[in-house]
Amino acid sequence: MSTADVKVTVVERGAVPPSLRRFLWDIQSMVELTDSEREILLIGRDLMTRLLGSDDWLPAAFAKAQPGEGAQYQLFNDVLDRFTVVATLLSPGVSLLVDQSSQWEIAGGVLGAVSRQGYDPSAPAKSAARVLRPREVETRASRGAQSMILSNAAEGQVAIGLHVYGGDLKKLSRRSWSGEDAAESAPLGYANDEGAPPYDIFSIQSEIAD
Repeated sequence: MSTADVKVTVVERGAVPPSLRRFLWDIQSMVELTDSEREILLIGRDLMTRLLGSDDWLPAAFAKAQPGEGAQYQLFNDVLDRFTVVATLLSPGVSLLVDQSSQWEIAGGVLGAVSRQGYDPSAPAKSAARVLRPREVETRASRGAQSMILSNAAEGQVAIGLHVYGGDLKKLSRRSWSGEDAAESAPLGYANDEGAPPYDIFSIQSEIAD
């Protein structure tokens, strides 16, 4: 599939695109109804695959990338911090280090190519990287998970990934940098501005038809 086939919908922050509304509602329901991480990852993979099969779901307010920078936008905030839905945007040449070692994850490719590489500073060699392309989905269990380096593996275009994490990332260490070394980079917060807060259960519970 050509990345030219993937579109970003320009909508007002208040309007939740139908495909995204259904995805967020189903993720919320899934987490509420099962305590099994294995089931969450199996069902979540299917839900992510269905969402990425459409091209009209990502609001422009959560898809702004500055040259030479990486950003993570929180799309959904679970009030109990059981999970969060995040869009990662990476300009060419940019990497993002996410300390998510205690959380499960469902990840999908949206635009370009996102390289995903486990990071362990005490390991003698780097782990192999996997490139996530549009509409590809992968999952990671919390057990044995480690920090992850997300990098833009596409030339000349922004890379976008979508993640459902098993907790709220604002409590974890995240750093964005260009080049080889993250040591001098500043901690990264969510890129949402005041006019584009994340959705919550109250903003998605209306207009859902079973």
